[in-house]
Amino acid sequence: MGQQPITFLRQVMALCTYPNLLDSPSFPEDAKKRARRILQACGGNSLGSYSASQGVNCIREDVAAYITRRDGGVPADPDNIYLTTGASDGISTILKILVSGGGKSRTGVMIPIPQYPLYSAVISELDAIQVNYYLDEDNCWALNVNELRRAVREAKEQCDPKVLCIINPGNPTGQVQSRKCIEDVIHFAWEEKLFLLADEVYQDNVYSPDCRFHSFKKVLYEMGPEYSSNVELASFHSTSKGYMGECGYRGGYMEVINLHPEIKGQLVKLLSVRLCPPVSGQAAMDIVVNPPVPGEESFEQFSREKESVLGNLAKKAKLTEDLFNQVPGIHCNPLQGAMYAFPRIFIPAKAMEAAQTHQMAPDMFYCMKLLEETGICVVPGSGFGQREGTYHFRMTILPPVEKLKTVLQKVKDFHIKFLEKYA
Repeated sequence: MGQQPITFLRQVMALCTYPNLLDSPSFPEDAKKRARRILQACGGNSLGSYSASQGVNCIREDVAAYITRRDGGVPADPDNIYLTTGASDGISTILKILVSGGGKSRTGVMIPIPQYPLYSAVISELDAIQVNYYLDEDNCWALNVNELRRAVREAKEQCDPKVLCIINPGNPTGQVQSRKCIEDVIHFAWEEKLFLLADEVYQDNVYSPDCRFHSFKKVLYEMGPEYSSNVELASFHSTSKGYMGECGYRGGYMEVINLHPEIKGQLVKLLSVRLCPPVSGQAAMDIVVNPPVPGEESFEQFSREKESVLGNLAKKAKLTEDLFNQVPGIHCNPLQGAMYAFPRIFIPAKAMEAAQTHQMAPDMFYCMKLLEETGICVVPGSGFGQREGTYHFRMTILPPVEKLKTVLQKVKDFHIKFLEKYA
């Protein structure tokens, strides 16, 4: 997608991977300092050794310090931090220890619709029960607690709802939850004794000037001990998104709070089966949570690169929303965060008949036609789930601005022709 890697991150990774470079004058001192610290915490001073199953100790300490800074002083305990192989590994591990029972007592897992398909896949792999709650498209994909109540009430007839998953900022929908909404969700989880999973991998990706990222952990603490000592919460972060985009390193962490000590023992045991997350991914995660600070020599370049990536994404989010909304038959909510547009598309009756003939969902038919005629690949909304009778697709806003303009123009031209053809 043409996004350049963050220099500082790659410098530290190079030094960790090939420590002979620590003597080279071409690397800044602050990068060397971090590489030495990471290597000293690794067995045999090498990324090639296994680490503790929960992750390298000093990296977990850095993650805890990052969370405390991010949340304005709310304490984080390194012992509650688990380094993972990307956020996905953490999410599936936590679901693994939460799913149990059979028949009507089988665990129900509540997930937003539209959702990131990792959730439905893991739920089906674990043979748990998927409980859908719908985000409110007419209200910028907001989460409504009355909808959560409806979902739980109906689910109780066939399973035991125990887990509530939240994706904030949203994927594929790009909404950023308000503080009030998060408070309502936490109160609901407390009432219903639900284990909260907060997927916060897009926490650096907030573009709307009137939106801010609030972590579930911070809001939980600020709601007072009645909540903060009782609601079980696992939150996830990763090196793959944000301004870093280092998805190949498979770096991530989860912070799990209020877990019963015996269950915690089982979690560590379960994690031990997969030995440890890739140590290079752990190192990459460390650089994300422990970046250069004012006064260090890499600080200015690092800040410039970070702001450039995030500033560009914000520009592209607005551009995408504006252009889609100029097209008859396409409606796109504001892209408040994350890195996707999820526009709603109107599909004429004749196109639906054609889709049926091809044994395809209408939006899949639309996306295949788009791919065949323009070479543009987007994902149909049916892959994420959507309200009956509505159709969408997900498109990333990652390409460079000029390329993105071309892509959007091609989608517009295609859509107008598609409506004419099947009118």
